[in-house]
Amino acid sequence: MAVSTPRTPEQGPPADRRSGTLQAALGVTAFSLTFPATAWGLEGFGPWSLVAVRSVLAAVIAGCCLLALRVPVPARRHWAGLAVVAAGVVLGFPLLTTLALQTSTTAHAAVVVGLLPLTTALLSALRTGARPSRMFWGAALAGAAAVIAFTVQQSGGALSSADAYLFGALLICAAGYTEGGRLARTMPGWQVIGWALVLCLPLSVPGALVALSYEPVHLSAHSVAGLLWVAAGSQFLGLVVWYRGMAAIGIPKASQLQLAQPLLTLVWSVLLLGEQLTPAAPLTAAAVLICIALTQRARG
Repeated sequence: MAVSTPRTPEQGPPADRRSGTLQAALGVTAFSLTFPATAWGLEGFGPWSLVAVRSVLAAVIAGCCLLALRVPVPARRHWAGLAVVAAGVVLGFPLLTTLALQTSTTAHAAVVVGLLPLTTALLSALRTGARPSRMFWGAALAGAAAVIAFTVQQSGGALSSADAYLFGALLICAAGYTEGGRLARTMPGWQVIGWALVLCLPLSVPGALVALSYEPVHLSAHSVAGLLWVAAGSQFLGLVVWYRGMAAIGIPKASQLQLAQPLLTLVWSVLLLGEQLTPAAPLTAAAVLICIALTQRARG
């Protein structure tokens, strides 16, 4: 009797790949609003309070969904992976980037974090044994180079103290994305981030109480809107569609869609924060979009 071989995401039906690409793109759009929303949130909350409260609110949303749908507790073998997702995506990345945004502009932070796709692809190759093609790596490196060049042009070549936070955020978030994408192949993506958020409650609840007691809070329309978006949009809904997309089209390809994230964030920064957009942005956008198209066509 012949033994069937499980299909990889790249071998799945075209409709599934299109749906996966769309969901990953929606996740990127949600993430692109994270830095401007965080900047709004910092107008009324301290950095530690903002991170802890957003985690608690997102966990409440996720927990209610899990309870309402009577989702069983994940198998023991999945908890180590969920802990990596929690450490990287729920706690580490939000905290490090929020600390960075205290002294960095959203534009600078967004473009530095534009290296996340390449970092995720590298960790994915090490973790899952994936071997993307040379065309894939060439396009990915070209996109990363475009992002780096844009960063240098925007900042005048100067690196701020916030860069240490941002580069740390790159590594820990890439690990969370990689592990979350792997888990999303065996359980629905929304359950991956849902259980990771719930797993953090023993830390996020007391953390929020302590932070709120030490950091002053000044509620405003901006700060409340920013908090609600990073909690519901970035921390839960965005990750739901992102992990579903990664499970459908593969971690390396989905990660390359994030090359568009810093440019989207720059657009939101202009519209929501009043930051100035330089003439180099459209040229960088065109180069990045070409790289995205090439990575999506490349075969691993």
